[in-house]
Amino acid sequence: MAEPIYRRVVIKLSGEYLAGAQSFGLDQPIVDRIAGDLIAARELGAEIAVVVGGGNIVRGVEVSSRGVSRPTGDTMGMLATVMNCLALEAAIERRGAPARTLSAFVMPQISELFTRSATHRYLAEGRIVLLGGGTGNPFFTTDTTAVLRAAEIGAQAVLKATNVDGIYSADPKKDPSAKRFDRLTHSQAIEGNYKVMDATAFALARETSLPIIVFSIAEPGSISAILRGAGQGTIVAG
Repeated sequence: MAEPIYRRVVIKLSGEYLAGAQSFGLDQPIVDRIAGDLIAARELGAEIAVVVGGGNIVRGVEVSSRGVSRPTGDTMGMLATVMNCLALEAAIERRGAPARTLSAFVMPQISELFTRSATHRYLAEGRIVLLGGGTGNPFFTTDTTAVLRAAEIGAQAVLKATNVDGIYSADPKKDPSAKRFDRLTHSQAIEGNYKVMDATAFALARETSLPIIVFSIAEPGSISAILRGAGQGTIVAG
């Protein structure tokens, strides 16, 4: 079994993906499959932290367009990410692997508060660490959260799991002539206005010299493939 290229990573997983074909909630078979993929990646010898979105439950921007203030809507979305983390934690532990949810919010009855020292400790113990609650502040996406947490805990890369196998010049589902990029710089990703990740996340990754690897999570084993350098994706670096 090939050694992982990156020893510590933050994986950014969309909440919408956890809903599967449903418009809302959790598709348990998908949650279980993702849990298995995370465990397989951990068994390569990599330290795995995960930032999950909350769009399958609440999207702050959508809620705020219906009369709720943006800060309140974003807080609702951040709480939804904690629910997704707890669901993944349960699925991982049912398979016999250790996991721990850490939240940006103080909620001692539900999860431990995120700190760098706690994250370092749990990763060193071999746990998969699930990071909920976003940054704890409104107006920041979970994409930005993933890059921020990666910089804070000394991760070597951010793995952005999507439903396409990299960054394209246009939506490949709508434009068959869209070109897939093997590699981009952070500046090129920002200037190209590619919708796969927000500009703030790319800018923070550029400032902290963090590579971002955009890949498809649709195939089982795709996380391990990326960690071994065998998977297909777009590397954003430099």
